[in-house]
Amino acid sequence: MLTTIINAFKVKDIRNKMLFTLGILIIYRIGAYITVPGINAHAMQNVANSGLVSMLNIFSGGGLTNYSLFAMGVSPYVTAQIVVQLLQMDIVPRFVEWSKQGEVGRRKLNQATRWLTIVFAFFQSIGVTAGFNTLSSMGLVSTPNVQTYIMIAVLLTAGTMLATWLGEMITERGLGNGVSMLIFAGIIARLPSGAYQIYKDEVLQTTSSERWQGWLFILVLLVAVIVVVIFVTWVQQAIRKIPMQYTRRSTGSGDSAYLPLKVNVSGVIPVIFASSFISTPQTILMLFQSSHGNEAWFKTLQDVFSMQTVTGSILYTALIILFTFFYAFVQVNPEKLSENLQKQGAYIVGIWPGKETQKWVSGLLIRLSVVGSLFLGFIALLPLVATNVWNLNESIGLGGTSLLIVVGVAIELIRQLDGLMMKRQYVGFIREGE
Repeated sequence: MLTTIINAFKVKDIRNKMLFTLGILIIYRIGAYITVPGINAHAMQNVANSGLVSMLNIFSGGGLTNYSLFAMGVSPYVTAQIVVQLLQMDIVPRFVEWSKQGEVGRRKLNQATRWLTIVFAFFQSIGVTAGFNTLSSMGLVSTPNVQTYIMIAVLLTAGTMLATWLGEMITERGLGNGVSMLIFAGIIARLPSGAYQIYKDEVLQTTSSERWQGWLFILVLLVAVIVVVIFVTWVQQAIRKIPMQYTRRSTGSGDSAYLPLKVNVSGVIPVIFASSFISTPQTILMLFQSSHGNEAWFKTLQDVFSMQTVTGSILYTALIILFTFFYAFVQVNPEKLSENLQKQGAYIVGIWPGKETQKWVSGLLIRLSVVGSLFLGFIALLPLVATNVWNLNESIGLGGTSLLIVVGVAIELIRQLDGLMMKRQYVGFIREGE
């Protein structure tokens, strides 16, 4: 990995992309420390260990702890993406039509996603601010009135849209998927403070005779994290090779190959979607914290949408499974794949072209999604279980969501760098041939 980055940095075009991406990430990290007016950020320390803070901090890179301009991060944008993609499934005819219009339709859908992001960000900002103000014993908002809440909501909505725009700039001119890179950078930025928190809890705050146990615990935890990272990397890179036969290739060029399909077709997107999706009801519930906080229905819903409870963990896992199957068919559309293979004069060995190919690919995606959903669910739940068993501080950022995002984005980034390097070698070879 390090060798790939060093070699890529020597190439001017790729180096410019890397520096541009780094510059955008630095701007994003600076914004995560600019506290919005009318907020007492120190009051957030009282609720820093709540499940919603930990989850939203994934999308804001710790910006919520500081109640900064990027406190909401890209969470509303991710939620808007989920809604728009769901509406394309024969729910809203216009969205379905746009999804079939190629680049023009994609721009229209992106515009609809942005408008929906504004709506989600505004109401989520009000809900989060009002809820955390209640949880912090009315100490978060300096002057809790309608004007102040609207001002804070407008600023946080503007911050979300700015973060979304920064992500789009990375996608267009930098490296990797912009939104994923912003989340990735935020998680990495929180790792040093998380590591120090573990050191503080397990070593500094123990007696001299017990410190060896703390160091042993840290060593065991480090080995466990390395093992899980290796396992995640192995599964994320695993592919299912589908044997292909081509009928339109010239003689001597070979007439067989294979179509690589990732075992975990959906990547880390289902985990991001599930985290964002489960945080939305929590935000809405916070609006009723002060007036209905002690009522039975409120406590029941709070348990259902909290990943710190058994019920919430089950719901979280179910959402991951659901989005894994859903996004697998978004990533690999069996109907379009069958049509493209026919246009290229290719077919899967032993499978008739057309409807049979479409049916066979659909069945394969279902089988792969079973494996992918079990893998994602296991990795997402494992740190939650470990946190409860070992009584770890939830603010240290060791969640399965964070781990999957970091590994997944790192793998895709290396693949993109390898692809750019390979493309440059091919271009150089062609120019030499001319």
